Amino acid sequence: MREKLLSVLVEPGTFATLRPENVVREGKEIVSGDLVSEATGKKYPIVRGIPRFVPEKVYADNFGKQWNMFREVQVDSETRHGHSRQRFDDEVGWSSSDVKGKWVLDAGCGAGRFAEVAAERGGDFVGLDLSSAVEATKKTLARYPDTDVVQASMLDMPFRPGTFDFAYTIGVLQHTPDPEGACTSVAKVVKESGGRFAMTAYARQPWTKLNTKYLIRPITKRLPDEVLLGAIKAVMPAVFPVTDTLYRIPGVRRLARFALPFAAYPDREGWTRDQRYAEAVLDTFDMLAPAYDSPMTWQEVERALNRAGAKDWSFRTKVPINVYGTR
Repeated sequence: MREKLLSVLVEPGTFATLRPENVVREGKEIVSGDLVSEATGKKYPIVRGIPRFVPEKVYADNFGKQWNMFREVQVDSETRHGHSRQRFDDEVGWSSSDVKGKWVLDAGCGAGRFAEVAAERGGDFVGLDLSSAVEATKKTLARYPDTDVVQASMLDMPFRPGTFDFAYTIGVLQHTPDPEGACTSVAKVVKESGGRFAMTAYARQPWTKLNTKYLIRPITKRLPDEVLLGAIKAVMPAVFPVTDTLYRIPGVRRLARFALPFAAYPDREGWTRDQRYAEAVLDTFDMLAPAYDSPMTWQEVERALNRAGAKDWSFRTKVPINVYGTR
């Protein structure tokens, strides 16, 4: 972590100042040591350059395994395609001129696919994730000097309200135990005067929970990660050709996606079959493994933003949810 990060880090909950102790540096980076709360005396370790504010085991452990195992699958610098950049531009939209010289937060950074896009545009970037996926993000961001990664909960962030100029979260809110609370938390962490946020989440409609994915998740989310991933890898050679075909057919693909609990993206322009196959395995695991998957309505998002004191917001889309605004 950079020394500069200490200017925005505080103890979660108390917002107390954190005092570095027993630190070891490599060049300009603090690679190990402790952050000690001035209020409670509690110690938070810095491990491999990442400050840690969570217990060793958390509900998002499967995400940590997933993103460390599949780090390269969706990161633009690895795929040599710009799919993550395009999605960032479509759903967040901030340019280099917007973020230069500003503090930017990615809440729920996963393997760092969007963190890489944001970090490339400048500013002081911080990626936050609950799981050990922070290790993957740190590797993804290794060539960007003005970046940090923090392991902490979106629901209990180690930042005071109003810390960041920009904060975004893409596809994460529904995977927390309190999606509305997470939405409020992300909006509150931006500055009260002109701080900007952008969020995307799965949308809940009356028929959403009839999707086959949700019908089998009570079983799949309880399976050991190794067992579930092994089962997906075992059936994917037979399933992938079917989904790769059905998901291309107008009038059929929508029903097929609803009925079949398997991911596939035949419209990935320029991707090889092997790249699409790897992403199908990754995203099928991503669909079936998480402890929480609770889509939101746009009305719930508005309620959360009101609680955060957001001043102005708009929806690019309400299904799926893509909202942006200022606080």
